Amino acid sequence: MEQKNITEYEKEYEIKEHPSIKGLQIIEGKNNFPISWLNQQGYCEYQIYLEYMKGIKTQPTAAMTQGSNIHNQLEEIFKQDATPSTFEDAVEASKESASMSREVFVVAPEYGIRGYIDEIWMKPEEIVIIDDKPGRTPYESTMNQVRAYCLAYKEMTGDDRKIKAALRERGTDNLFWIEVFTPDIEKQIKFTIDRMHGLFEGTKPFIATKNPKKCRSCRFKNDCEHAK
Repeated sequence: MEQKNITEYEKEYEIKEHPSIKGLQIIEGKNNFPISWLNQQGYCEYQIYLEYMKGIKTQPTAAMTQGSNIHNQLEEIFKQDATPSTFEDAVEASKESASMSREVFVVAPEYGIRGYIDEIWMKPEEIVIIDDKPGRTPYESTMNQVRAYCLAYKEMTGDDRKIKAALRERGTDNLFWIEVFTPDIEKQIKFTIDRMHGLFEGTKPFIATKNPKKCRSCRFKNDCEHAK
């Protein structure tokens, strides 16, 4: 599979920073949040409130630092043999010849989401969107994250090929979870994305986890009134 380093995008968007929520942008006139926040939302919505709305800063955990280091190493190795390409050319060329890319930026202003796909396989018969995670457990939060990448890719390209979402054990070739991005799955992830926008707009409350184990390992536990 040819390796393509996607460095350019033909379409440009009007982007502004949200005036009060850190990390939230306004793209094409609509709130737009990083897809990675869906992982946080599934763990504990109140983390999002504490970090991005109250602005509480914490040190990264050891697992976060290790994950970032592995990610950067893989990215550097990939770039050594990859051919530069625009996003649009890579999508079109893959209809004839398979390719793979890393750190592929996708954005869907209509749904208010954006993010970087860890790895994407573009094949003539299908698209496989992969997110690297520690461990081998497909949590709902991590599944939702990669589902949102699928939605953004589909919205951005209008690609009618089969799209698959996959989770891979970080630093390995082990795809421990994979599913076809069906219309039902698309409907479900849109519902979750709508809830996220309700949180930022103030029409829905941030719900803290009721799991004491999550609280004990949370990096915000010293600043959270819900900590158990």
